Amino acid sequence: MILFLAMLLDAAFGEPRAIWDRVPHPAVLMGRVVSVLDQRLNAGRQRRAKGIAALGLMVLGAYGLGQLIAWVPDFGLLEGIAAAILLAQKSLVDHVRAVADGLRQSLPGGRRAVAMIVGRDTAALDEPAVARAAIESAAENLSDGVIAPAFWFLVGGLPLMLIYKMTNTADSMIGHRTERHEEFGWAAARFDDLLNLIPARLTALLIAVSHGWWQARPILRDAPLHRSPNAGWPEAAMAVVLDVALSGPRAYHGVMSEFPWVWPEGRRDAGPEDVDAACRALWRAWGLMLVLVGCVALI
Repeated sequence: MILFLAMLLDAAFGEPRAIWDRVPHPAVLMGRVVSVLDQRLNAGRQRRAKGIAALGLMVLGAYGLGQLIAWVPDFGLLEGIAAAILLAQKSLVDHVRAVADGLRQSLPGGRRAVAMIVGRDTAALDEPAVARAAIESAAENLSDGVIAPAFWFLVGGLPLMLIYKMTNTADSMIGHRTERHEEFGWAAARFDDLLNLIPARLTALLIAVSHGWWQARPILRDAPLHRSPNAGWPEAAMAVVLDVALSGPRAYHGVMSEFPWVWPEGRRDAGPEDVDAACRALWRAWGLMLVLVGCVALI
C-alpha cells in the first residue's frame, strides 16, 4: 500500500523544481558517492577487486539507510515519500513529451530536447531519428526509472529499492567499457544487469498487455538483438505496439555504429505524433503496474 500511494504521489507531483533547486536530489547525492569512490579507489592495481569493494560499500550504505527510514515509527510516511522521490514516471513523461513539442517547433528544438535524455550524437539527426531516440529512451527508462524500483520495493521494501537505485546510478557513471572503468566498473555493470533481469521483461509485458498485444514472438526475436541484455525487452515491446522500427544505426562520439533494427517491419518515418503515442504508452504500462501493486496490497 505504501508503494501504491508512492506511485500516485510521483504521478501527481513528479520532481518539483521548487524543492530540488534548493536541496540536492537523492540521485545527485548517490552520484556524489559514486564519484568519491571512483576518485579514491580507482587507481593502481587490482581495480576489479576495488570496484567490487566499492559496490559493496554502496550496497551496504543504501541498505542501512533504507532500514533506518523504514524503522521510523511514522506509519510508513517517510518510506512512502522516499519511494515517491525515487520513482520517475511523471518526470520521464515530461522529458519525452518535450521532444515532441520541440519537434513541432523545429528540428533543432527537437534535437536539443532529445539531447537531454540520450547519450548518442544528436547534432545531425533528422526528424525520424530524433523521434526514435525519444521513444527508445522512453521504453528503457520506464524500466530503469519506474518498474524496476517499484518491483524491488515489492520484493524487499525501501532498502532493496535504494540498493537498486544506487546500483543503477553507479552503472550509469562507471559501468562503461573505457580504459578507466573497464575493470573498476565491472561489478556495478554486472550487478545492474542482474537487478534488471526480471524488471526489464516485466516492463515489456506491461507495455504489450496494456496495448492488447499478445504475440510474444516478435519481442522474443528482437529483444536479444540489443547490445544490452535487458534494455532490448521494453524497447522491442514499445516498437511493436507503436508499429515503429527502433534502434538501427546511430553515432556515439563521432563514431557510427550499425545496430540492428528492432521490429524492422515497422514504420521508419516516426514523428512527434509517435513520441506522443510513446508517452501514452508509458501511462498505460504505469497504470497496469499500479493495478498489480494494488492487487498485491490486497492479498
